[in-house]
Amino acid sequence: MTDHTFTVNLPSEGAEVPVLRVAGDLDYHTAPRLREALEALPLAPGGGAVLDVTDLNYCDSTGITVLIAGYRRAQAAKSSIVLAGLNPDLTRVFEITGLDQVFTFHATAEEAVKALREG
Repeated sequence: MTDHTFTVNLPSEGAEVPVLRVAGDLDYHTAPRLREALEALPLAPGGGAVLDVTDLNYCDSTGITVLIAGYRRAQAAKSSIVLAGLNPDLTRVFEITGLDQVFTFHATAEEAVKALREG
């Protein structure tokens, strides 16, 4: 049986650059929680948000679908979502699927926030 441990920590209200922290396994069972969190993210034109996946261990195709939906929502709002803290396995998944050409990656959430502020 798979352990479906998964947490999403929402950004603090009023943050200049919201940081959504995701941990555990992102799969069919847990993806709806990330979908809800991404839909609740405040996205303003010219702004952006950070999805910190430093503690994300696994991401299946359902999780990737949710990330793409979040990306599309950000694009529609003339905003952006960047990813921070990808481990080598997740980086490889994003390279194989071509999503490394869609998302911007940063080593840490702090670097991502700084990049979005300097925009």
